[in-house]
Amino acid sequence: MKTLRILAIDDHEMTMLGYKFILENIDFEGYDIIVDTANTFEGGKKLIEDSVNSFKYDILLLDVQLFAPNENQPHSGEDLGILARKLVPESKIAFMSSFSDNFRINSILKSVDPDGYLVKTDIDPKTLEDAVKTIILNPPYYSSKALSAIRKKMANDIELDEKDKQILYHLSMGTKNKDLEKHIRLSPSSIENRKRHLKTLFGTENENDMALIIAAKNRGFI
Repeated sequence: MKTLRILAIDDHEMTMLGYKFILENIDFEGYDIIVDTANTFEGGKKLIEDSVNSFKYDILLLDVQLFAPNENQPHSGEDLGILARKLVPESKIAFMSSFSDNFRINSILKSVDPDGYLVKTDIDPKTLEDAVKTIILNPPYYSSKALSAIRKKMANDIELDEKDKQILYHLSMGTKNKDLEKHIRLSPSSIENRKRHLKTLFGTENENDMALIIAAKNRGFI
């Protein structure tokens, strides 16, 4: 019997304990499953670092947002995934997040190249069991909403760089034009030039920002 070690990191303790209960009761032939947990970036980071010179986690299950939405925190689950790729490259990494927007999922696919991504509203005990087995035996595993976001992005013939995507994302989140430079490392004039270019690309030259957001959403960019 092999031991399958999983580390689940989520800032909601009840959610994390639910994962632990489900995972440790999965009937996975040939495997005995042990789940460790952490509910902060620093707590998860320490467990990953401690595992480098001892056992290795087979799967890291990471939430993207490891803090309350109104808190200004320097690190996210995406940052933890990037770090884990360097420290324990042999460990499988999967995200289990409430984020289902195309920008966030495709950003993580590019930065971390995870072995799985599950949108929390897709998750039930059977989905979680299927995800773990697939990630171990034949990765990757994407839940239905994550797969939909990935397919929408693949279907687009418009190429945008990361700055363009960030502008679209923050506009869609309600960020005011005067505050965009706080989130994007560009001058106000550069941001305005990019917005004009984006409106041309999406055919909304003579319309407002909302029209640009709707057009970008329809093409799967946000």
